[in-house]
Amino acid sequence: MTQQNFSLTHRTRPSTLEKDAPLLLMLHGYGSDENDLFSFAGELPEKYFVVSARAPIPMQPFGNAWYAINFEADGGKFSNIEQAVESRKSVMQFIAELEKNYPVQKSGHTLFGFSQGSILSYALSLSHPEKFKQIVAMSGYIDEKMLVENYREQDFSHLRIFGSHGTQDQVIPVDWARKNQPFLNDLNIENDYSEYPVGHGISPAGFQKLLKWLS
Repeated sequence: MTQQNFSLTHRTRPSTLEKDAPLLLMLHGYGSDENDLFSFAGELPEKYFVVSARAPIPMQPFGNAWYAINFEADGGKFSNIEQAVESRKSVMQFIAELEKNYPVQKSGHTLFGFSQGSILSYALSLSHPEKFKQIVAMSGYIDEKMLVENYREQDFSHLRIFGSHGTQDQVIPVDWARKNQPFLNDLNIENDYSEYPVGHGISPAGFQKLLKWLS
């Protein structure tokens, strides 16, 4: 059921736990909506209270974005960092609303991001590690410009990150994703990274590995 009485429209799948359920928040990719990743909700461990959020920037003729991507004449593209930072702040506000209105824990949350939602998940967890325990970052990369200034001074010792990428991804080059693991290792963050022979999408083998990791 889609919920609209919050700062972000979203869908939910309740947990089998009646209180203090671990929250798993899904953040979709550029041009999509809350229904996209929610298609995986039924396969996720039942202990999680699953929320799939809709990004705040509507696109034409359909879809939504966490921030604009501007395409240049020479084929290059760049992200609107100001909008990305605003979305990072908006998701933190939304999480506070979820904690207040649903029977979920007040920290130790899991983020499940794909593509632009994956990039934002990295920004959220590296900027506010006190709120998160697990990050699923599929087909994304770390953009240091989206992080808070003092992020390196924070405690990441409890954080674990699952990353995956397609070797034939034509939207976000796999070379960008390959920089994630050295970056995370430098911060002493536990991480698991895999590549699969697919394009810009979630491979069945990668999803099965993810389910084992979440369990």
